Amino acid sequence: MPLRTQSSLDVNDAELQQISSESSKLVTEYMTTITERQVRAENHAGKTLAAIDTELSSEGRPVQQLIEECRKVMDLSRHNGHPRFFGYVASPSTPIGAYGDLIASALNSNITCWRSGAAGTEIERMIVRWLGALIGYDDKSKGLLTSGGSMANMIALMIAQRRKSLVNTSREGLWYAAPMTIYASEEVHMSIPKAADILGFGRDNVRTIACDERQRMRVDLLRQQIQTDVSKELRPFCVVASAGTTNTGVVDPLNAIADVAAEFDLWFHVDGAYGAPGSLDAGKKSLFAGLERANSVSLDPHKWLYVPIDAGCLLFRNEAAARAAFSTGEEADYVKTLGYSDEEAFAFWDYGVELSRRFRALKVWLTLQYYGSRRIAQAISEDIALAAYLGESVSNAEDFELLAQVELSICCFRYVPRKGMSDQELDQLNEKIMETVQKGGRTYLSNATVNGKFALRACITNFRTTKSDIDETIAVIRDAAKK
Repeated sequence: MPLRTQSSLDVNDAELQQISSESSKLVTEYMTTITERQVRAENHAGKTLAAIDTELSSEGRPVQQLIEECRKVMDLSRHNGHPRFFGYVASPSTPIGAYGDLIASALNSNITCWRSGAAGTEIERMIVRWLGALIGYDDKSKGLLTSGGSMANMIALMIAQRRKSLVNTSREGLWYAAPMTIYASEEVHMSIPKAADILGFGRDNVRTIACDERQRMRVDLLRQQIQTDVSKELRPFCVVASAGTTNTGVVDPLNAIADVAAEFDLWFHVDGAYGAPGSLDAGKKSLFAGLERANSVSLDPHKWLYVPIDAGCLLFRNEAAARAAFSTGEEADYVKTLGYSDEEAFAFWDYGVELSRRFRALKVWLTLQYYGSRRIAQAISEDIALAAYLGESVSNAEDFELLAQVELSICCFRYVPRKGMSDQELDQLNEKIMETVQKGGRTYLSNATVNGKFALRACITNFRTTKSDIDETIAVIRDAAKK
């Protein structure tokens, strides 16, 4: 084969303009019609592949055909940006954030270190400081952006374990030391026991602490469990508190937990992946007292700062402890930063798992700068107010029951058509209602278990949601109950 003499995959100006124009037109069409769509498209296994060409092209296909197939993919998707999508913890992407992703992909920087992506590295480190300041943690925060809260939590646990380990875990593993224990409430996110599993600590060594009537960790039981484990010569190393649980959105008593962590010299990690931005609401700020005492905090800009997936973050202060967990001094020659000053020798691989890292910070930066912190905070406060309105509407209705106090932007409740029904009957009824609602496409709820009861769960992290969307959702549930 002759050696290449010109680019093989570049396109001419007209072709580039066509790709850009058709793609932008599709995105604009989607964002301007999203409120008119069904929340969840009618779909079934195999329907998407039946709607597109599934043969791998040998000679390529025209851009018009590909854009049309992208349109079909979008039409057959669940629309997280719809104003009545209340499932899980998912926010819509802002337009500026979506185009920020495009710009980052066009640049295609690999933000492994300053040498590899100087501009991206500096912006990411700035964004980390901004995020720390926004949530009231530390305006000089250190840290890194991640794929999401699960990765951020896993990195935090690894840093915490290495700080307390009595052996060189990096070389010797976990074989030669007493089991090390983690403490979290029974409402903790699934990523914590999963991280303990992946890191080799073991799920059984995650001590789940019972909660009070508001689903907050009981600090008295936390202290008792730590004391019990110490008496058995186990090695406690980390306490995980929640700043907004996934089920009900409550914030653990952070100051009291911080006191216990300090008493036993444990790493204090706060999982604020969902809830930490709630601190931007003036009326909720007191809930987060003690967050500033954490050794590390996770939060997801792609949840409640309305940034496109993926954009998680881990914040910490002790840069040396984080570096000690990941930088062994035995790096391969091909990643060594030779001939650079301290700032220019900075590498994210010294503080986390990933080597290849996309330019996540760009869309976060553009979103925060385009809207400004005041407008972002206002949108969060409006979400909180709408969740409170839903809670009030449920409490005031004879055929609904509020199952948990609305603390941030999550409301858990159930439909109760008549008095005297058992919890089992109500669980079965509400499960059927949720399934009907999800498939119906007018609104979308997920579920939670609250004090052993099946709950319909609405999480409002959506700048498009209005009061009328809440009212319609209640009507949809009543309609579903009649089917």
